Amino acid sequence: QVQLVESGGGLVQAGGSLRLSCAASGRAFAINAMYWFRQDQAPGKQRELVASITSGGSTNYAASVKGRFTISRDNAKNTVYLQMNSLKPEDTADYYCAADIADIGPDGRSRVTAHWGQGTQVTVSS
Repeated sequence: QVQLVESGGGLVQAGGSLRLSCAASGRAFAINAMYWFRQDQAPGKQRELVASITSGGSTNYAASVKGRFTISRDNAKNTVYLQMNSLKPEDTADYYCAADIADIGPDGRSRVTAHWGQGTQVTVSS
């Protein structure tokens, strides 16, 4: 069973920085793309893709965070990071990491499945 565990959330003032980490652990596996999503706790808000990074290091960002956030990964540690700078109150949300993980299923066949972390809260005060 593969697990993703996030850390690094918290309360910060507008203009400040936070670094989120997400470490994958479990049985033998390979990690393809990794992602950071966020979801505002306000009613009706959808989960938003913030950034993604492929196994080769190619990155993509939501327009709302481009130039302020940086996604990176350490393949040796099976960890993805999200460096968040110049934070704004509208960045307040629960942040989730996700990963496309390749492993061997119960039937002995290789598979790629999406895995999610439990989420970490980020609050930016004005």
